[in-house]
Amino acid sequence: MTRHDFPKIHFYDQDFVDIYDKTWAWIEDCWNSGGEKSGIEGKFFSYPDVSSQAVTQVDAIYSSFFLVYSNRIYQAHPTLDLFYNRQEGNGAIRCAYDINSGAPVLERENPEGLGIPLFAWAEHNIYHKSGNKKRVKDVMPILCKYSSWIDAVFKKPNGLYKVPLCTTGMTNSPRGDAYYAMDFNTMMAINMLYMSALADILNDKETSFNYKRQYFALKTRINSLMWNAADGFYYDINKNEKQVTVKTIAGFWPLLAEIPNGEKAERIIDKLSDPNYFGTPHPLPSLSVSEKDFDENGRGFRGSVYPHLTFMVIKGLERYHRWDLARECAIRHVYFMLDSMEPVKNSAAAAGGTAAGNHHKGSLWEAYMPIKEGPAKWTGKPAFPRSQYLTYDALSTICLIIENIVGLSISLPRKTVDWVIPNLEIMGVENLSLKNNMITILSNKSGRGWEIQMESEKLYYFTINILNVKEKTLPIPSGKCSILIDKL
Repeated sequence: MTRHDFPKIHFYDQDFVDIYDKTWAWIEDCWNSGGEKSGIEGKFFSYPDVSSQAVTQVDAIYSSFFLVYSNRIYQAHPTLDLFYNRQEGNGAIRCAYDINSGAPVLERENPEGLGIPLFAWAEHNIYHKSGNKKRVKDVMPILCKYSSWIDAVFKKPNGLYKVPLCTTGMTNSPRGDAYYAMDFNTMMAINMLYMSALADILNDKETSFNYKRQYFALKTRINSLMWNAADGFYYDINKNEKQVTVKTIAGFWPLLAEIPNGEKAERIIDKLSDPNYFGTPHPLPSLSVSEKDFDENGRGFRGSVYPHLTFMVIKGLERYHRWDLARECAIRHVYFMLDSMEPVKNSAAAAGGTAAGNHHKGSLWEAYMPIKEGPAKWTGKPAFPRSQYLTYDALSTICLIIENIVGLSISLPRKTVDWVIPNLEIMGVENLSLKNNMITILSNKSGRGWEIQMESEKLYYFTINILNVKEKTLPIPSGKCSILIDKL
C-alpha cells in the first residue's frame, strides 16, 4: 500500500471525489511561517490573506478536524501548539497572533482576545485519530489553566458566561440585547465534556469528575434559562435572564453538547427539515427563515450558510444517532458548494487540477446563499465572502465526505472502524492510515451480490450498520478479505 499519499475516496458521484482531491491540493497554499521577529517556529495552517496577517484560534481548531485525515502529510497539531506555546501566566490564550511579530491581536470589542473554547474537542478528536496518549498528557495542564482563566474572567455568579458577542464569530447576527450567548455557553459545556473525556484517557478520576460536575451544572442552567418549551428551541438571554427569542443557528450547539433530552432534541431537529425555519434548499442557514431579518442573499449571519456551522449541526445530529438526516444535509450542502463554484482568477489557487469528468472549475467560499446556488452576498461588503476559506470549506469537502457521506468513524485507540451505510452504493476509502496500519474499505456489487472488500496490515475491529437494519462487529485480520452483505 502507498504510505506517502492522501487517502483516496470512492463515491458514485465523481464530482465529490474530485472536490475532495482538489481540497488537499489547495491546502498546500494555507501553510505559513512566522516572520523573523515573531518567535513562531515551524509551519502552521492559516488563511493566506495578505490583508490580515494573523493566525487565528478558529484556524487552529477547525483545521485539525480535516488535517488528521492527511496520512500525516499535514500535521494537525503544530497550529494548536502555536497557541499553547503562547499561554500566559494567568492561563490566557488569545484568539489570534500576528504572523510577523508573534504578538496577540486584540480588538476593542474583545479586549481580552477570547476565542472559541474548543481546544479540548479538537484534542479528543486528534487522540482518536492518532492514538497519541502522551500528547493528551502534555496538553492537559495547558487546557486546565486555560479553562480556569475563562472561569475567572467571564463566569458570572449565575453560572453562565458573559462574553463579547464577537467572540462567537456571528458578527452581524440580529441577536438583540443578548447578554449571555447561547453558543458560547454551550461551547463551554462542550469544553467541560471533553476535558472530562481527556482526563478519563489519563485515568485521572478526580479531574474527570470535576469537569463532569461542572458540565452538569452548566447543562442545568442552560436548560432552565435558555430552553423555550413553547417554541421548542434554545435562545440567548438578556441581562435580566429573559429570553431573546430570535432563532439563530446558535440554537443547535446544544445538540453537540448533548444538553437536550430526547424529546427536546426531536423538537429542535424537526426545524432542520422545516422550510419555515432552517430547511432551506441549501440547508442550515445562520438565521431562521421565520425571522424578519432573514435575507435570502445571506448578508453575513442573517441567512448565509456557513460550512463550519453546518459541520457543527451535523456532528450534533450524530450524538442523537440521526445518521440519515446528517447524511442528507451533508450531501445537499456539498452539491450546493459544487454548483456555486466560479472560475478562479488566481491560477495558483486552481492548481488542484481538473480530474477527468469534473465540470466544476472554480473556488469554494466562506459562506453561501440559502435559497439558491452561489456565494452569499452582503451589500457594501465586497470582501465577503472569502474565497477558498479552507478553514471552513475543508470541513465539508474532507470531513463530511469521509464521516457522513461515505459514513466512516474511526478510533485508533479502540482499534475500531464503524461504517454506517444508509444506501447500498459503490463507495469507500482506500489507503487510510491508522498510525502504522493502512486500511482500505470498499463496497461494490459483484456477481455474488453486494460485498465489502477490505485490506489491512494489522488486526482491527469493524462494525457495519446497513440501512439501520443489519449491524455486526467483526475482527478484520491482516491481508485482504471480503464480506458478503447478504450473509451477515
